[in-house]
Amino acid sequence: MEYHVDGQLVPAEEASVNVRDRGFMYGDAAFETLRAYGGEVFAWDAHADRLERTCETLGFARAIPPREDLRERIAETLAANDLDDAYVKLSITRGVQAGKLTPDRAVDPTIVVMVDSLPRGGVDGDPVWDGPASVRTVETRKIPDAALPADVKTHNYLNGILARLDLQRGASGDPADEALLFDTDDYLAEGATSNVFFVADGVLYTPTTDQSLLPGVTRSIVLDLARAEGLPVETGRFEREELLAAEEAFLTNSTWELRPIEAVDGESIGAGPVTRLLSRLYDRRVERSCYE
Repeated sequence: MEYHVDGQLVPAEEASVNVRDRGFMYGDAAFETLRAYGGEVFAWDAHADRLERTCETLGFARAIPPREDLRERIAETLAANDLDDAYVKLSITRGVQAGKLTPDRAVDPTIVVMVDSLPRGGVDGDPVWDGPASVRTVETRKIPDAALPADVKTHNYLNGILARLDLQRGASGDPADEALLFDTDDYLAEGATSNVFFVADGVLYTPTTDQSLLPGVTRSIVLDLARAEGLPVETGRFEREELLAAEEAFLTNSTWELRPIEAVDGESIGAGPVTRLLSRLYDRRVERSCYE
């Protein structure tokens, strides 16, 4: 494999960053996880918008290259590895600076693209997951937006890591695939690396972005597809019992796309007609955007 590091393709085993890079020292960096289908990056503009918003929040948006340049780096990395269907991670750090907490005004960002092979997606594709997800609620709470902006995607992923560690600490039976976090008011927020949806009485529900959660790109696409199909959609604040009473539920992120939830805290939920419909519509969107 070859990765793209600061404008150069290098063998994966030689790809590295400086130990004084602020992304390494402090998590002072932005990233996006994307999928390429048929050699095309899916939903690129939405990902680029969020990446730029994260860099703006971190205060170094003016130092990053134009999105066309970043997309070309991804294309070069895919081509170098002869990949059409792939996982893509694009990271931009504030770069190498002196070892002090206060950032320097001058920024020379470090830019890294990593890729890995995935199955074909779209109408004739295969999911990357082996089966529906088993999820568990955890004690770790989502960090409030007032403490750490929830709508940005930075290298500081400690909140999600602690949630996944909760799964390991509480493992008494079958292992879970995802941790579900609640906010400090005990309302359902999101998974450690996913957004969550559930269906009750034919209505599609998902936590509101007024809460402290990351508005996922796949989440937004699913909401657009549901509304275009005429499905009733409600965003709001939901308690654990409402999720457990659902007729069907699923998780979303760019890699999983839509992954049905088999059980929450050992209580069965499963897929259903709304989940299957939205999965088909998502596959068709991918097919039209990337394979036709």
